[in-house]
Amino acid sequence: MADSVRWGILATGGIAAAFTADLLEMADAEVVAVGSRRPESAKRFAERFGIPRAHGSWAELAADDEVDVVYVATPHSAHRAAAGLCLEAGRAVLCEKPFTLNVREATELVALARSTRRFLMEAMWTYCNPVVRRMTELVRDGAIGEVRAVHADFGIPGPSDPAHRLRDPAQGGGALLDLGVYPVSLAHLLLGEPDEIQAWARLTPEGVDENTGVLLGWDGGAVALLSCSLVADTPQTASVTGSSGRIEFPRGFFYPERFVLHRSGRDPEVFTAPATEAARHGYQHQAAEVMRCLRAGETESPLVPLDGTLAVMRTLDAVRERIGVRYPDEG
Repeated sequence: MADSVRWGILATGGIAAAFTADLLEMADAEVVAVGSRRPESAKRFAERFGIPRAHGSWAELAADDEVDVVYVATPHSAHRAAAGLCLEAGRAVLCEKPFTLNVREATELVALARSTRRFLMEAMWTYCNPVVRRMTELVRDGAIGEVRAVHADFGIPGPSDPAHRLRDPAQGGGALLDLGVYPVSLAHLLLGEPDEIQAWARLTPEGVDENTGVLLGWDGGAVALLSCSLVADTPQTASVTGSSGRIEFPRGFFYPERFVLHRSGRDPEVFTAPATEAARHGYQHQAAEVMRCLRAGETESPLVPLDGTLAVMRTLDAVRERIGVRYPDEG
């Protein structure tokens, strides 16, 4: 592969724009194409970011042989179709979280990627964050002893419009998939797949969850208390408690700039992002991991492994079963 990795952007919404802006600041990344279901939308996006080619369909972008990897930034309900189209056309794929609507779709995508030996990764930027990676190293090295509990929340006040994608079942709406995926993924990162899952939620008139609590348990005795909300601006913090210490993340735990390590008998230690941190929106770390994998000929990332993504999807499916949220075409 050439020194510069060539990216295609599939979708033209806010997160696609933020990701593209970060890519344009990376010397070894080149944004060469954008694709949208609406040609005019692709053209406006291309003009905004100086992208050479604007495709008026996903299929045209997928067929673009000048693209090495496609970033899929559609609503959740379209992830399976969009990512699958790109994999089948021979493109590597970075697919936004949540990976798909459910584990059935996720399993299909993973099987397709593995059978075609194409690179595929969920865009769980938290796992690629250097501060989170440092925290994980400390935990694995026994800095806080055995992990006993994980607490995390992610809530926002809105939206109230029933037509908004977060409240639309057809687009995979609800607090869980959009926000709750972060607390769940943090618990999985530290403890693996849970053995017990309990949950409760208040549903909207449209049938998606708007205020959700999740309790996860592991046979070894660890627990995770997690929440997500579309009706409350929660602290958005997280903590990891062990048998001999704890780690606390401030607001924005899902992409933190620092954390505090508390150990018995010691003064608190503050760990911060490297002084050279330059990411505008924070997406550069996951992009760098994708490009590292592609150059190394790897089809999966060790930071965001596909088996881990499938495990998170199983947990999300189990939570939805318990709170009574089903999406169209799920039966």
